Amino acid sequence: MGHFRQSKRRAAMFLEDLLNVPCSTGWTVTIQTIVSASLAATYEQLRRELSKQKQLFVDESPTKQKNRKAWLWVAVAPMFAVFGIFLNRKRDSLKALVGNYRDIILNCDRAEMYFDCKRLQWCWAHLKRDIQNLRDSPDRQVKRLGDDLMRQQKLLFEYWRRYKAGKIKWITFQNLVRPVRTTFEALLLRGACSGHKRLTGMCNELYEHRDWLWTFTRVQGIEPTNNTAERSLRPAVIYRKLSFGTQSASGSCFLERISTVSETCRMQSRSVYEFIIAAVTAHYAEQQPPSLLPHSADPLPTSTAA
Repeated sequence: MGHFRQSKRRAAMFLEDLLNVPCSTGWTVTIQTIVSASLAATYEQLRRELSKQKQLFVDESPTKQKNRKAWLWVAVAPMFAVFGIFLNRKRDSLKALVGNYRDIILNCDRAEMYFDCKRLQWCWAHLKRDIQNLRDSPDRQVKRLGDDLMRQQKLLFEYWRRYKAGKIKWITFQNLVRPVRTTFEALLLRGACSGHKRLTGMCNELYEHRDWLWTFTRVQGIEPTNNTAERSLRPAVIYRKLSFGTQSASGSCFLERISTVSETCRMQSRSVYEFIIAAVTAHYAEQQPPSLLPHSADPLPTSTAA
């Protein structure tokens, strides 16, 4: 139900029709409760580790808990991911998931609830889509600014790809980026002062918080996009579309825990099935549950360049 995103009814049908194991939808709920309890300690251990990270990729998506609107959050660290479901999209939900994130560099979109964090890397993949929307405008003034911004964006990521491929050194990359940044910010200022409603809001926000666009050019090892979080969130979003959310707080807990284990096992190339068996076995034996903490300082997942 969690890893393969099947409904309780279809999970029961699979067991009965293909494996010849009699099963009812009520029994799947019982098993879900057992598995959720077995994964609780593993989940909390990973969640406590989030506040110790230097960088996190974070994202959120709307969902439902019974008849109430809720938000599914994910925070992705090196080699593990943690999910949480909360009833709002405010920063207190982010704090509830991550803990103290003041000293963590967050890769994120430009949503307002991240603004109190002083160390952000705004996603250039999101920005690229916004720039493309400007280019697609029938208004010539809007289109021209979009073309000029996209030209600088492409140049920036040409240098980024050369650096990531080992063709240029870090200091060379930084030197090449400086004129690109100067030109890009001048274009933002042009849009902010244009008096054009289509441009002023977006350009004002970007120019006011322009440092958050360039963190990856100042701090080595930071990625310029939030694609890592989006990829981790996608299976849970598909689950939500198929199931229309969860029906209770306990159902949300199960989804948080099974999504965390599923995605983390994928990142660590571990068997989800074997891990859950080990967790349930330890739960019944009242033994220490298995851990998903990485055993070494693995590099951050590499995001796709914008």
